[in-house]
Amino acid sequence: MTTKLEQHPIHLGRGGSAVTQPEFTGEMAWYAGYGARHGDDGVEGRLVALHTFDAPWTAWEVHPHGAEVVVCTAGELTLIQQIGDEADGKVERITLRAGEYAINPPGVWHTADVQGSATALFITAGEGTDHRPR
Repeated sequence: MTTKLEQHPIHLGRGGSAVTQPEFTGEMAWYAGYGARHGDDGVEGRLVALHTFDAPWTAWEVHPHGAEVVVCTAGELTLIQQIGDEADGKVERITLRAGEYAINPPGVWHTADVQGSATALFITAGEGTDHRPR
C-alpha cells in the first residue's frame, strides 16, 4: 500500500514503530488528536510530515523537548530562528533550497518566509509544541 505523506503524516514512536496518521487537515484539532494518539511516546515520538507553502507562515512555533529537522524538497524557503529572549534575542535566517536541510534546536522559536512555492519535509519532536502570532 502507498500513501501520500502530504495527506497522511507518519508517527515514529518507541521501539522503532511507524504509524500512518489520519488525513492531515491543517487545523489545530488535528495536532491535538495526534497528541492524544501518541502522547505515551513522550519526547521520543516524532511526527514526519510533508507540507507545501505558497506564502510566509503566519505564526511562530517552538518545540521545547527536541530538535526539528526541516528538509527542503522543492523551491526555496527561509527559516527564521529567534535565539534567546523575544525582546533581545538574536535572529538567524537560513535559506534552504531543494536537497538542503536545517535543524531548529529545542526551545528555539521559528517561522518561515516563502516566495513562490516551497515544499519541505519535517521531522518534529512535537510534545509541548507552542505557537504565537507572527
